[in-house]
Amino acid sequence: MLGTGKVLRNILWLIKGVQVFALVGKSGSGKSFRAQLVAQKYGIDLIIDDGLLIKGQKILAGKSAKKEPGMLSAIKTALFNEEEHAEEVKAALSRENFKRVLILGTSAAMTRKIAKRLGLPAPSRIIKIEDIATTEEIDRARRIREEEGKHIIPVPAIEIKKNYPHIFFESVKVLLSNRLKLFTKEKTFEKTVVRPEYSKKGKVAISETALTQMVLHCVDEFNPELKVTKIILHRDNDNYRIEVILSVPYGTQISGDLHNLQRYIAESLEQFTGIILDEVNITVGKISYLDRFLKEIKKKQLKTSKQKKEHQK
Repeated sequence: MLGTGKVLRNILWLIKGVQVFALVGKSGSGKSFRAQLVAQKYGIDLIIDDGLLIKGQKILAGKSAKKEPGMLSAIKTALFNEEEHAEEVKAALSRENFKRVLILGTSAAMTRKIAKRLGLPAPSRIIKIEDIATTEEIDRARRIREEEGKHIIPVPAIEIKKNYPHIFFESVKVLLSNRLKLFTKEKTFEKTVVRPEYSKKGKVAISETALTQMVLHCVDEFNPELKVTKIILHRDNDNYRIEVILSVPYGTQISGDLHNLQRYIAESLEQFTGIILDEVNITVGKISYLDRFLKEIKKKQLKTSKQKKEHQK
C-alpha cells in the first residue's frame, strides 16, 4: 500500500503531466551511447544516467558513478542510495519544467528503484536496448567494455573535463542519419568516453555463500522464529533473483509479515552490497509443530519452576 507522501507526489506529477521512460539493458550494452538518441526520438527533456541528471548536453545535478573507486560504490551511486545525493537531484528536478524523463538501468527493477528514490512515478514505458540496437552493435559495445574498460557519459567532453578530468579518455561525435528512421534530418551528438577507476581493477564478485549468509541474517534479524530451510539464487550477469523457503512454527501469525520480510531482504541486500535484485520470492515450505511443542514444554517447565520457588518461600 502506497504511503500518503508517495500518493501525493504521484498525483502532483500526474497533474504536471510528467511521464517517466526507462531504457533497460545489461551493463556495457550501449545504453548511455544511445540515450540522447532515444531522448530526441520521444521528446524527452531530462536523462538520469549513472547518478547524473542531464539536460540536453549539460549536467544539471548529481555525481557520476564512473568516478567511484569501486564497483559496489559505483552501483550505490547509480541507485542514489546516499540521501544527500538523492536530495540534490530531487531539488534540481523540482526546479525544471519538464514533461518527460528517461531513466537508464540494467533492469526494469533498477529503474523503478531509482524513480522511487527520486520521488518520481514508476516508468510507464520500458524501452529495451535490443529494440534500438542490433545484436552486433550490442556485442561490440560489451567487448569494448570488457576488454578496454571504456564507458560512455552522454554529454560533451567540456562537461566531463570540468567535473571529472581524472577519468576523461576521449570525445566522440555520433551522426544519426535518416536511415535509422528516428529523425527527419541528420543530428549530431557529442559523447565522452571515460575510464573509471574501478574498471582498471578487475571485476568485483559476491559469492553465493556470502549472499546466502546475508539472507539468513536478514531473516533471523527480522523474526528469529522463522527458519530458513533453503535458499535458491538465480544470477543473470549483474541481476539476481532469490527464492527463500521457510519453516514456520505452528500458530505463528505471518500473513502480513512475509511482505515486510520480502522488502526487508531486498532493501538490505541492495543497500549493503549494491547488487540489483529483480525478485525476492518467499515460500512457506512447512509448518513446524515440533518447535511449537518444545516451546510449550519450556513454558510449562518455567511455570513449574516458578511455582516451586514461590512454594518454598
